[in-house]
Amino acid sequence: MPAKKYITWAAAAFVAFYVITQPDGAAESVENAAMGISSAADSLATFVNSLA
Repeated sequence: MPAKKYITWAAAAFVAFYVITQPDGAAESVENAAMGISSAADSLATFVNSLA
């Protein structure tokens, strides 16, 4: 289990470093992820609506 804890802390440190050093890139990454989630939700809604 300690390895999982270290990997989690390393990932959090990397994210913090990325946000601090590349705020524009970090914002773009978050925006792209949000757009992907929104697109998936829209597709799922379309599928569910077509079942009725």
